[in-house]
Amino acid sequence: MLVAADTPFVRDRFQAALAVAGHRAVVVKSVAQLLARVHADLDELDLIVLDLRMPHASGVELVRRIRKLDQGRLPILVFSGTVTSAEEVRELAALGVGGYLNEYSAVEHILPSIAPHLLPDNFNRRGGPRVVMGIPVSYRAGGTIAAALSLNLSRGGIAIRTSGPLPRDATVKLRFALPGAKRELETEGVVCWSDERAGMGMRFTSVKPADQTAIDEFVNAHFFRSVKT
Repeated sequence: MLVAADTPFVRDRFQAALAVAGHRAVVVKSVAQLLARVHADLDELDLIVLDLRMPHASGVELVRRIRKLDQGRLPILVFSGTVTSAEEVRELAALGVGGYLNEYSAVEHILPSIAPHLLPDNFNRRGGPRVVMGIPVSYRAGGTIAAALSLNLSRGGIAIRTSGPLPRDATVKLRFALPGAKRELETEGVVCWSDERAGMGMRFTSVKPADQTAIDEFVNAHFFRSVKT
């Protein structure tokens, strides 16, 4: 994996978390280093994790320069705190950017956030931006009731960390409260990926309109907030 970030703290945390999991992470701190690595090591790279606000090139133009070298072959994830607008998200999607990560998320959340992109055949990924966060989630499937912490939340689903994930296509009822909210949201969903190393992801199948609005507003507000600021 190639991790490109202007901030040493971000580079070091991602490199350490990936190394502990047995992955090789190469870190770069400039656009020149980034493009040189892509050019030289294209056949050896599996994933790029990218800060869009690197010195001397930024935003969509930086991704376009990568795409000229890799011809769209490499999965690219972007640090969400370096995205500035919904229009930029649309342009990045057109260039094949596969997802977004919070560069300041807890170390234990780094690998689960990246795993669906490293092992795409094991995960049925939800579309749209996802906010990485750990909130309590209670869920019920049949006669089983359990609780866990979330890995990430999108407008269309939620992923949780658990060592005993349910099988794919299992139906689930969920309850959770968004950070700062006074009431719990209730949703129904179906398990779309399940992996003992990471947990499971659920796509919402039934959400009350008011609850869906709360989820949409939270994801939008968190995703487009400048984390660095």
